[in-house]
Amino acid sequence: MTWDVVVVGGGSAGCALAGRLTEDPARRVLLLEAGAAVTDPAAFPAEVRDVGSLAAADPDGPHTWDVGVELTGGRRTRVGRGRLLGGSSAVNGANHIRATRADLDAWPGWSFDATLPYYIRGERDLDVAGPLHGDAGPVPVVRPAGELRSVLTERFLDAAARVGVPPEIDKNGDRPPGAGLMPANVRHGVRVNAAIAYVLPHLHRPNLAVRGDVTVARVLLEGDRAVGVEGVDGERIEAGEVVLAAGSVCTPQVLALSGIGAPDLLRAAGLPVHHERPGVGRGYSDHPSVFLAFPDTTGDAGLHPEAPGAQAAVHLDAGDDPAGDLEILLFARPFAPGGACHLMCALQAPESRGVMTFSADPRVPPRLEHRYLASAHDRARMRHVVRAAGELLAAGGLALGPARTPGGRTLDDRELDAWITAHLTTSAHLCGSARLGPADDPGAVVDPELRVHGLRGLRVVDTSVLPTVPRRGPAATALMLGERAADLVAGRPLAARTAVP
Repeated sequence: MTWDVVVVGGGSAGCALAGRLTEDPARRVLLLEAGAAVTDPAAFPAEVRDVGSLAAADPDGPHTWDVGVELTGGRRTRVGRGRLLGGSSAVNGANHIRATRADLDAWPGWSFDATLPYYIRGERDLDVAGPLHGDAGPVPVVRPAGELRSVLTERFLDAAARVGVPPEIDKNGDRPPGAGLMPANVRHGVRVNAAIAYVLPHLHRPNLAVRGDVTVARVLLEGDRAVGVEGVDGERIEAGEVVLAAGSVCTPQVLALSGIGAPDLLRAAGLPVHHERPGVGRGYSDHPSVFLAFPDTTGDAGLHPEAPGAQAAVHLDAGDDPAGDLEILLFARPFAPGGACHLMCALQAPESRGVMTFSADPRVPPRLEHRYLASAHDRARMRHVVRAAGELLAAGGLALGPARTPGGRTLDDRELDAWITAHLTTSAHLCGSARLGPADDPGAVVDPELRVHGLRGLRVVDTSVLPTVPRRGPAATALMLGERAADLVAGRPLAARTAVP
């Protein structure tokens, strides 16, 4: 049969889009997922359901794509990106934090006011009410309170106050950056992933079909129009509109395999050039990060088993970025029993941009070069956030023993740069590998309505389209993309922000 819309990728944006589009019973939607398509929330494996565990994100595990990344100067790591219904929302830390006003207002054709109704539409905030928060959406949002809050969280926030970081009571409240609790999409210890929120409750809809274990090899094109997709097994699926929502790695890969991209990258992979869009796989950004470990002497940090491990964060404005481009995130549960707790130090608005190169084999993931810390600005900002985290550890709120840090103030810039490079990792927040922008922008792949420039019937709806990685983790923004794209695909009037007194 021919579907009205085929959505390629059952991650955050894809699930939100499919769930919203099928509210119209006349619109037939097929959602394709390369991994397993779980049909019951209780059927998700324990490590996927348990918000206190990050085991499901292991790149060697059965629920992820194993993606190799060159961070900088030969420094490599591996990243696990979700490969099951729910995508990376099924394996991540469940942080539900929005992009900042500064991020959203910089995206062509988008803005804080244009996106706020869609953030609100998706959430059911169980802690905070008011015109900036939703109370009826499918995604429950909570902050650690009572027995779900670790003693380390209190000490972390106290330490922040001691070193002069202002409180930020609501991390989704459009306020100046500071120290506060992290909102999380969790309920009763269960990581409420995008499939649980948007798709599984609606599998009874006759106009919604979900298929797992389907890897899409390419978009089917007839001239300048997308007419469907083809799987790696040769199966052809016809659709009136194709939406790529496979994530910031797999979406540009499918575009490239379809002959859409930068001609030099396509030819180097032995792929034909069907439609020139130089920004495919180029110019993406991500959050470089390092971890500072400190011993847990409380016994599993005294953390309730239903509590998320990432409990609180400091977002810093060091003078030239009022939105706060540095993050210190407290992981209050050791990654392994009896191990250390950690502060993750991340640069949230990097200048560095990456590039991916492709294989003609759809089963071979792209090669990612993040090119982290290529600029003096980025290196200086990373030094600043690491030193700030060292001050937090020394401030007394986390003084549970001798902190294992790079020495903070005792290392000069050259020594600290070397330590950071040796310990560098990634927050796995890749964005912008098929970014949005106007038609006269040679690096733009999609227009502000997420349609691929120069082609009909083909959109991209995932964090590939974000011009830059947001200053906060992109999980909540991926859901917002799916919510807003549903109105765009359906041709409905876009939601308007309600005036706030």
